[in-house]
Amino acid sequence: MKVKFYILALLVLAVSASCELDNFNEPDADFTGNIVYEGQAIPVARNQVRFELWQSGYGSPAPIDVAIAQDGSFSSRLFSGDYKLIFLPGEGPFRASSDTLYFNLSGNKTMDLNVTPYYMIRGAQFSQSSGTVSGTCGVDQIITGANGRAVERVTLVINRTQFVDTNSGGEGSIAQVDADLSDLSNLSMSVDIPEDAKKPDQDYIFARIGVKVEGIEDMIYTPVEKLNL
Repeated sequence: MKVKFYILALLVLAVSASCELDNFNEPDADFTGNIVYEGQAIPVARNQVRFELWQSGYGSPAPIDVAIAQDGSFSSRLFSGDYKLIFLPGEGPFRASSDTLYFNLSGNKTMDLNVTPYYMIRGAQFSQSSGTVSGTCGVDQIITGANGRAVERVTLVINRTQFVDTNSGGEGSIAQVDADLSDLSNLSMSVDIPEDAKKPDQDYIFARIGVKVEGIEDMIYTPVEKLNL
């Protein structure tokens, strides 16, 4: 009889615990926006640039890691509340207008984050002819003086998919080439599409140009360009 009672009691406790778990609130707000300079989104490598969110009101808070998409946008599903946003030192090909931002989230919120990039890529153009992809652009230095940095390289990158960058362990690039940096206002690069990368059922390729700044790991890029073959 006692055994049956104990089993019944355990079942009641299990059901009660399950109900309590089911009653936990789920995140109720979308926090979205872009990393921008003068209203223009800053393209970067996919999931390589991040910032942290800290929600106040918890005894032992842990940071929420938010990755920036390659078009410069971000999105995170969060609980409503008060937040602190932190750009970690050296994160991104830019300097944030403020290392720490405070904001309240009550329902969905869109907020662009202003930054100042070390360089901007201007007038980028792409073309494809006979299996060769070409790209041209100019590069403008935005941050000068004591905080300014030199350009380490400018790279044309191509890939079969729309995820294109130089540092994805080979997944973001099937071929790339660096430009001659003698004239940053007039850069030109060309790269052949590898024969083993061509697919008979795919008649297009994706390309973009990236700028690597000395001492900064993350590169700034152009938007991804789709080229018909």
